[in-house]
Amino acid sequence: MTVLGVLGGYLVILVENRRFFYSDDTESGAIPNWIELGRLLRSGELPTLSPDQWMGGNWAVEGQGGLWNPVQVLINAIAPSINDLSLFSAAVKCVFALVLALGAYRTALEYSARPHWAAVAGAAVPLTGFSLFYDQASWVTALTSMAWIAQAWASSLRYARGNSGPVPAFVFLYLAISVGYPHAAIAAGLLTGCLVVGERLHQGRWAPGLKLAAAAAAAAACGALTFLPGLLSSSVTWRSGQGNLYNDNFLTAPWSETLTASLPSSVPSIQAWFGEVQPWPVTYVAWFLIPALAFIDWAAARRSLRALSSAIIFGAVMLVITDGPSSLGALRWPARWLPFVALTMLLVVCTLLSRHGLSRPSRTRVGMALLLVGVQVARGFSSNPGLFSRHVLVGLAIVLAGAVVLLAARWGRPRLVAVLLILSSLPVLWFQISRYPYTSAWNLPTSKDAAQAAFPAQPGLTLQLGDRNLVPPSDRTLDGAWDSLIFGNYAKTLNRDYVNSYTSIGYAAFSDLLCMTYDGSTCPAAYQKLFTTEPSTGRTYADLMMLDRVVLQRAQYPLVIGQDAPAGWQWQGGDSDSLVLVRAGGLLSRADGRVVSAQGVETSLASESDAVGSYRVQSGSGGAVVLSRLAWPGYTATIDGRPVPVTATGGIFVTVDVPAGTRGTLTVTFRPPGTTLGLAALVVGLVGIALLTVADVRRRRRLRFGADGQGAGPGPDLRTQERVRV
Repeated sequence: MTVLGVLGGYLVILVENRRFFYSDDTESGAIPNWIELGRLLRSGELPTLSPDQWMGGNWAVEGQGGLWNPVQVLINAIAPSINDLSLFSAAVKCVFALVLALGAYRTALEYSARPHWAAVAGAAVPLTGFSLFYDQASWVTALTSMAWIAQAWASSLRYARGNSGPVPAFVFLYLAISVGYPHAAIAAGLLTGCLVVGERLHQGRWAPGLKLAAAAAAAAACGALTFLPGLLSSSVTWRSGQGNLYNDNFLTAPWSETLTASLPSSVPSIQAWFGEVQPWPVTYVAWFLIPALAFIDWAAARRSLRALSSAIIFGAVMLVITDGPSSLGALRWPARWLPFVALTMLLVVCTLLSRHGLSRPSRTRVGMALLLVGVQVARGFSSNPGLFSRHVLVGLAIVLAGAVVLLAARWGRPRLVAVLLILSSLPVLWFQISRYPYTSAWNLPTSKDAAQAAFPAQPGLTLQLGDRNLVPPSDRTLDGAWDSLIFGNYAKTLNRDYVNSYTSIGYAAFSDLLCMTYDGSTCPAAYQKLFTTEPSTGRTYADLMMLDRVVLQRAQYPLVIGQDAPAGWQWQGGDSDSLVLVRAGGLLSRADGRVVSAQGVETSLASESDAVGSYRVQSGSGGAVVLSRLAWPGYTATIDGRPVPVTATGGIFVTVDVPAGTRGTLTVTFRPPGTTLGLAALVVGLVGIALLTVADVRRRRRLRFGADGQGAGPGPDLRTQERVRV
């Protein structure tokens, strides 16, 4: 039922909006990255650095490429072969929605929910508001990591309660961490802490929770390699300035908004890019969730609360976090945690309904349920008074649907109740998708082949100067701006060499030079800065970047038309959206590799790759070699094996000081910082989980054969014991 419910939901969405799952950050950032990483993998390269992409080319620092996540690596390997990107995106997200749903289903079972109620919880989780309209529509790494966390929750609970070994919990926690989404990695840690405390309350001893903490620590050690490069490179990125703690209410979710968790029409008062009120029902969880509280035998339910204590504690922690602050260092926008609140609410309520639901409630309880529906309508009205009539009609529909479900329960058909709840989510979903449409802000082409055919072939390296906000929505089509302009990671979809790319990390000095933003947009002053001479080298920044072509957005540079081209450059074509500058002498020679300035040093190229460059150098009085590489932390240099210092010209370009009397081979190597430490932590984590596995095997052997090692039979079923305890 869980799987069918999720598949039905995805079908409803795709019928209403075919590109729902190919929107915003997915189309502009994630999927083009998958394609590019797939190309690199297929060519036999380990993706660490793409120097021509400058700010967005440091794969290890970006983190969310999933370089160390085997499932994401498989997705990357498949991506270059797919033409219909919207279909590919929907398929991948559907798989992870199923992983998430089945994780919730498994977790509900571990909390002793009956299978049909566990199915209700599982089918509902992927269709909750924030998960659907943010994570599944756009922020795909949030979806993938949460899916693994849901699975890790179930496996962690099984391990803590003695029903399985540590390996499944370790694997799912590692998969969640290695996605590279920091919010999810922290959520995994918080979940483990809540499970440790909750199992102490449930089982009356610390040992089960502590062994789980050890397994989680092993997973965290293995996952350190995902985050160490970004952490150790933060001093040069935008993240270095995000150490402040503040609250501007951006994407903070007030607790009162949870009162509308069962009102499908409510658009909450959560400030974001769209104003003070959300355009979608992002705090929605399930239409039956809040009214169902009236039909739980709370006196009897107290017996189950201790077993559910870890879920209750985790839900409370997540609820507190969602209310702010809006920035805590590099962690921003606490409403991102809302899917975890929804997951916890469904687990707790469905488990209590399963164990202590009333099929023949009193009139008082029915009245309480009606009151809860009314409160939600009133709260929805306070967020957006203009939708009051819609809220009233939806409230009446909830009452009618609730009456049908109660009638099925009264007939003694619990599985029918579950089927009705899962089926009823589909018209609710259609209502939300149709009445609160999700429109992509980018509208990039969904056909990779069509986009590549329409975009001009451009050999060499290109930098575009323009602003995406100047492209009107009507021009965001393949017949409009997208046949000549590049923003985000669109160049990777097209297999074109562009500096512009999508990055959430950035490189502060380079960003300041061209005032380049996360999506590759620039400001009008970038044109003049690009052709300004860098003082220490006497070369323009365009030369230092080894650019072959500069594309100017007409809307940003209307006064450039008719002006003379910069020295050494000439105008060449363009269209209604763009102007093109090319080098007057043709493509730039790369006979010397990435060496762009060698004052006092004679150089010649020996060999070069994206991460390593070797150059024959000779200098009598000493000098400096400047490379067309962004000076990320992690660069080292040697001359015939002897280390020499690496600096940064203008805080941007890799520079190596060559001593007087040098004659030898200069080798410049990039290795993500923290690699050695990360690999050591990986070994420690693997050793740790191996030791925990051995200890668990011995424990099970003792339980099975007895302390004396004689065959005492299989012994009692631990899961049955656990459910009796519940």
